[in-house]
Amino acid sequence: MKSQSLKDILVLEVIRRIVEESIPRIKQCLELLDENEIWYKHNPNLNSPGVLILHLCGNVRQWILSGVCGLTDNRRREAEFQPEFQPTKIELIAILDSLSDDLILYLPRIREEELTEIREVQCFEESVMSMLIHAVEHFSYHTGQIVYYTKWIKNVDTGFYAGMDLTRKASGNTTTGNPPLED
Repeated sequence: MKSQSLKDILVLEVIRRIVEESIPRIKQCLELLDENEIWYKHNPNLNSPGVLILHLCGNVRQWILSGVCGLTDNRRREAEFQPEFQPTKIELIAILDSLSDDLILYLPRIREEELTEIREVQCFEESVMSMLIHAVEHFSYHTGQIVYYTKWIKNVDTGFYAGMDLTRKASGNTTTGNPPLED
């Protein structure tokens, strides 16, 4: 079996954590919420799930697709928090699907030697590796907020690990050999 490069492992892990783990969880929450709940803000200091989705997609497009992969940065961060219109549930799912497709297409194209390059993103200078780690951590953080909100509003168990015995040792059934994070 051919060993994978650090770049290949990191790219696969970014895709796994954002595309295969977080986005499906957000989409599951969207299916449980109605249109009003998606855009509900309990107070001015909180963001609705809809705003968080727009923010996550803008952040990943800026940090990964632009900063790492070299696509044009079209982000309008302020519009994520005060959108001109509120996309429907179906439109939000399409936005998430488009982000997934773009990550799967462009992220594997980066080169190993780029991981240590310092690049500008937003108002920061970061290495490409740092940009990828930030994007995953940021996506996971806000995914957790959307999941918490959904559980609170709907009084449901999302069942992300239903049917899994989380007390047994991993048997090599994950990409990295590490068990997934619990919700």
